[in-house]
Amino acid sequence: MRTQVIKPKIREILSKELPPELVSLLPKRWVKIGDVLLLPLRPELEPYKHRIAQVYAEVIGAKAVLRKGHIHGETRKPDYELLYGKDTVTIHVENGIKYKLDVAKIMFSPANVKERVRMASIARPDELVVDMFAGVGHLSLPIAVHCKARVIAIEKDPYTFKFLVENIHLNKVQDRMTAYNMDNRDFPGKDIADRILMGYVVKTHEFIPKALEIAKNEAIIHYHNTVPEKLMPREPLETFKKIAREHGYEVEKLNELKIKRYAPGVWHVVLDLRVYKT
Repeated sequence: MRTQVIKPKIREILSKELPPELVSLLPKRWVKIGDVLLLPLRPELEPYKHRIAQVYAEVIGAKAVLRKGHIHGETRKPDYELLYGKDTVTIHVENGIKYKLDVAKIMFSPANVKERVRMASIARPDELVVDMFAGVGHLSLPIAVHCKARVIAIEKDPYTFKFLVENIHLNKVQDRMTAYNMDNRDFPGKDIADRILMGYVVKTHEFIPKALEIAKNEAIIHYHNTVPEKLMPREPLETFKKIAREHGYEVEKLNELKIKRYAPGVWHVVLDLRVYKT
């Protein structure tokens, strides 16, 4: 899923309706999730925002347009403004997987596509994978669909959980993927997982003790977090190792990848770690 470059047809239509100095400020890139458009819009275009959204939707082929905003809170809720259309629930198809979600209320990051694709070949069929922050199945559906592994997907938010359950059935993996609507810190499983997904940011380190509790000896943990560039490359590995040692584990780093720039001077990274009980 790539951002797109502005189409001449959009400029042609809006150049007849907008002051000339505003035409150059029209969004040159956008993101399409299913048939919902995420459009960044500058403040100068505010008086024309609904018409601009309508033209983009009609030319590109979208049923709804949302103005890009920020992500807030523990459950990573988007703060987007609906500019055009009414229905923001869509099915986005990527790498042979169907993701049904409400784009206005559930985060789905286009920039994470490489990691979602990577997950499609990361596990073996005989593994039990626990996804501690499942969302709509962003990272765990590729594992269930393409790797044929067994998956336990944990999602705290009830509205997001509804779509997770739908996606399990939509992708026909209900025989090997089970969903739990709970805070992962309340999940009762211990020493069960061959592989753990920790697809969260900012505060992921707070959940390391729970991940270690769920993990088997020599399990692999895919640990996501945000880290200031000035602390790299020693972080976030040092923090993970420190917490792991406090709980009787040693850590081997297998791989490290940058997912995307999270903020100025801050990266979203993922570490592939093998953990050993001492």
